[in-house]
Amino acid sequence: MTLRLILTRHAKSSWSDPIIDDHDRPLNNRGRAAARAIGGWLAARGHVPDAALVSSAARTRETWEHVAEAFDAAPSPSIRPDLYQAEPAAMLATLREATGKLVMLVAHNPGTAYFAQGIVETPPPDARFARYPTGATTVIDFDADDWGRVDWRSGRIVDLVFPRDLT
Repeated sequence: MTLRLILTRHAKSSWSDPIIDDHDRPLNNRGRAAARAIGGWLAARGHVPDAALVSSAARTRETWEHVAEAFDAAPSPSIRPDLYQAEPAAMLATLREATGKLVMLVAHNPGTAYFAQGIVETPPPDARFARYPTGATTVIDFDADDWGRVDWRSGRIVDLVFPRDLT
């Protein structure tokens, strides 16, 4: 059996309010457009999640909302405070609790970049993958029947996109 992960870093956030708490920063207009573009790209390729694990930060929740607009039937997200600024090991622990077969995880850097590099067998040759810029999205397959069995270096990249390639 195959499990599929859609790993997305939140889209571009706004820095217009210098006193707003980091956790509460929203997306900027470019980020909103990028998130909608990512959603359209995922839907067009048939990568529609049946579960979503989303950091509790405003920018990740808003990223999910705009991505999910492209899906005919988007799942209600599981808002996860443990994904806010999470390290890769914490991200893997959260993923191992997932119950869907096609799970989207929306989180932050640097954890997402390190997680992406560690979870796949072979990172792609695109240098942007190592940086995992805002909105970067990778679709990864695992030969497993349960998320609890997913481990480091076990995923195969099926698809990869960066918002600049879509907008």
